[in-house]
Amino acid sequence: MRILIVHCHPDPHSFNAGLTTLAASTLRAQGHDVEISDLYADGFDPVEGPAHYPLRAQADAFSPLTEQRHASETGRLPTDVQREIARLERAELVIFQFPLWWHAQPAMLKGWMDRVFVYGGLYTSRRRYDEGYFRGRRALCSVTTGGPTTTFGQGGRGGNIDWLLWPIHYSLYYMGFDVLPPFLAHGIQGGGPTYQNSERFAAQLEDDKARWVQRLAGLDEDRPLPFTGWDDWDEHGALKPGVEGFDPFIQSGTGGWVANRERYLQGQERRQPD
Repeated sequence: MRILIVHCHPDPHSFNAGLTTLAASTLRAQGHDVEISDLYADGFDPVEGPAHYPLRAQADAFSPLTEQRHASETGRLPTDVQREIARLERAELVIFQFPLWWHAQPAMLKGWMDRVFVYGGLYTSRRRYDEGYFRGRRALCSVTTGGPTTTFGQGGRGGNIDWLLWPIHYSLYYMGFDVLPPFLAHGIQGGGPTYQNSERFAAQLEDDKARWVQRLAGLDEDRPLPFTGWDDWDEHGALKPGVEGFDPFIQSGTGGWVANRERYLQGQERRQPD
């Protein structure tokens, strides 16, 4: 299998970097072809703007979607965007490795999505969701947090991790990916609050790495998170009568995908092609 790891952390000696290195070595040992896109090391520019489009479709105003579509149609996408798209197109599985910063992915990764998921080239008004460009390919977010596990549960002070990851998961689904349940490493002390002594923290890191190796060994058994799709919506984009959506799993009072795993899988069964 061809696998791309999109790595987003500024420190090459960070635990995130360690997880990326571990994933690459583990997957290669399994016989997979692994490519790494290291956004900080590559100097990727996450800021979308006019400077990326010297030959503009509209000279008097800057519309990112208009310029992305024009550049896609004329073969003039920025070089770094072309490189990242080529990497995505080669991959059957994309792993996103990043820390949770301010309750979301780092700005570098958000900017990567802003620029690389180009309108016209990779999605259109109809070519999205379950008919998206990357349909049939899988995506997995491997995420570290500073706070411990308990703070990211239902009602925890860190925020329910299912809610926090919903935007990036839904964006990946928007592009057509089958989104696998995330791998989470909580309580990664990186200079902020300290929750345990150094010995216990070191032991936890080893446990996290072991869990990651185990998860990577079972990728073929992973089932994607379920989402509603084109057949579930009416012409106004609302759920058709009688169709149960999956948003309630992410909204209050349901506990997210972990607490509702069986219902998730049942819902996924009814969406499997015949």
